[in-house]
Amino acid sequence: MSSVLSSAVWAGPKDVLHIYNWSGSLSDAILRQFEKSCDCRVVQNYYGDNEEMLAKLAAGAKGYDMVFPSSFVIEAMSKQKLLQPLDHAKLPNLKNVDPAYLSQSYDPGNRYTVPTVLSLTSVGYNAERLQKLGIDPHSWSVIFDPKVLQKIKGKVTVLDSSREVFAAALFYLGKNPNTASQADYRAAQAVIKQAKPYWATFSNASYLKELAVGNIWVSLGYSTEFFQAAEDARLAKRRFHIANVAQKEGNELGVDTMAVLASAKRPDLAHQFINFMLDGKNAAQLTNLNGATNPVKTAAPFFRADLKAHPVIDPTPDTVKKWTVLRELTPVERRSLARMWTEVKVSR
Repeated sequence: MSSVLSSAVWAGPKDVLHIYNWSGSLSDAILRQFEKSCDCRVVQNYYGDNEEMLAKLAAGAKGYDMVFPSSFVIEAMSKQKLLQPLDHAKLPNLKNVDPAYLSQSYDPGNRYTVPTVLSLTSVGYNAERLQKLGIDPHSWSVIFDPKVLQKIKGKVTVLDSSREVFAAALFYLGKNPNTASQADYRAAQAVIKQAKPYWATFSNASYLKELAVGNIWVSLGYSTEFFQAAEDARLAKRRFHIANVAQKEGNELGVDTMAVLASAKRPDLAHQFINFMLDGKNAAQLTNLNGATNPVKTAAPFFRADLKAHPVIDPTPDTVKKWTVLRELTPVERRSLARMWTEVKVSR
């Protein structure tokens, strides 16, 4: 037991940690284990997306001790003074986090946050279909190259997200989305317009089910969603498998973090919980639950056997080097991207 937990001898059943979290991201088992370790209670409230969470907190909502914001809202939250700096002395298990995921541009030095759940914007696919067609999903060409797409026309979906689709197109062109010029974005738009006639639809939700039942063969989406689609197909005993790989040109890495709110009444319990989740055995439960890539390097030995060699869930260091956490866009950049996305949507 860490010194942080052992020092909390005063905690008891009347001590409560209030968490504001994504629905379904923590299992009851892990919460009960933490409650036992700290001799306290955990109460959760839920939000559906970052914008909902940010708006509620910015409007003055109180009563929460910690929150799980995605990387792209951290700067806004810190500017609005919604977060309090972490006390790293109370987080001895921070040493377990892979340095590759620390001190990112959204939070240099991890002053406010610690990464917890990673999701890769990548390609999920019907392994048997693509193998039969001789298509390699390790390149973004499976989404953007008409020569490849003509073999799977009408069987491809992409996210209904300007940021995600443009980032993937920029990677395909060999550009870093964080440093791409306006000309690079125009080139990416041309690539997207050229590929769009071959896509079945833009989808943020239904692609999981469509992959799992075999109606769609290729999707640009999130690795955690592909994990769920693979689980659904396996449990339904489909005659195919849903696989997920990173692309050789590079991928966007989405990061959900753990943070302590400035208004927290129990920052001590919040630090205990963060430290608890940075223990390898505890962190592994997140991956086993939702198929997330795990930033805690000591978690891998506790992954489910079928996940230990997964190229996205348990990547090699060389693979991780090609993954990029997107920076926050400026207002001018957001407006420009919105215009280009509208042009994509209305094009034929």
